[in-house]
Amino acid sequence: MQKFDWNLIRNFLAALDGGSLAEAARTTKISQPTLGRHIDELEKVLGVTLFERGRMGMMPTKAALHIADAAREMKAASASLTMAAEENAQSVEGTVRITASEVVSTYILPQIISELLRDLPQIQIELAPSNAVENLLQRDADIAIRMVRPTQNDLITRKVNDMQMGIFADRTYLERQGPVTDFESLAGHTIIGYDRNDLILQGFNRAGFKIDRHFFRFRCDDQVAAMEALIVGTGIGFAPRVLARKYANLVEVLHGFPLPALPMWLTSHRELNTSARIRAVNDYIGEQLAKLDLA
Repeated sequence: MQKFDWNLIRNFLAALDGGSLAEAARTTKISQPTLGRHIDELEKVLGVTLFERGRMGMMPTKAALHIADAAREMKAASASLTMAAEENAQSVEGTVRITASEVVSTYILPQIISELLRDLPQIQIELAPSNAVENLLQRDADIAIRMVRPTQNDLITRKVNDMQMGIFADRTYLERQGPVTDFESLAGHTIIGYDRNDLILQGFNRAGFKIDRHFFRFRCDDQVAAMEALIVGTGIGFAPRVLARKYANLVEVLHGFPLPALPMWLTSHRELNTSARIRAVNDYIGEQLAKLDLA
């Protein structure tokens, strides 16, 4: 038998129980012509006549009465499926997949996730560290934390904080290589920067300093590796101030250099926001990120 729309069965039962298209239209809020077409389509699909139309209304045939019980079972199963889905959507339990940059995933989220797992015991978390913009529209993740605002219309996005950046160096490195007082004094120093990512280059160019990737003697697109290179004294690098404060050996240089803050955006898919577990995790993480002192 050909595949057919469940609405055909639903409207067949409405006509059967109502006794007429007029009564079925009243209960279903569907026009009589549409209901009539649905009945005709179902009769064509099943290869039987379901109603005899006359002055007395819609008289069901033996075929209609024969399939009525099966149709009612389908209706009950549909109701059960809908109810189960609604119950699952409102249940604060299950798995939530989060994606964030490598730095945020490594240095900021672990403490928040640790507390979340304690406070929401029925939740499981999958963390996907990635500097690539995961496509929430393709369900690569349920929640994303990004430093660039997503623009897709089907995403719900809110700004939760601003991460202030600074230029830092290890104390022993500065003692060995000499102080940094202005941009020109960077000459002769090892500068840590990105390899193929041009984010830092764009920041320098906007500030009026025309440089290329060779300005960075040590280049690495892995933010965590670059941060660790800074911590061990490889050279002068760029880091969120909130992270640099954790390391007593790091000293901020060029305080007046105009480094823009990185906005932190919390994003989820519009449909997923109707899920209680996604909403609970989204609200929890958003609240905790907003509390952080990232200046």
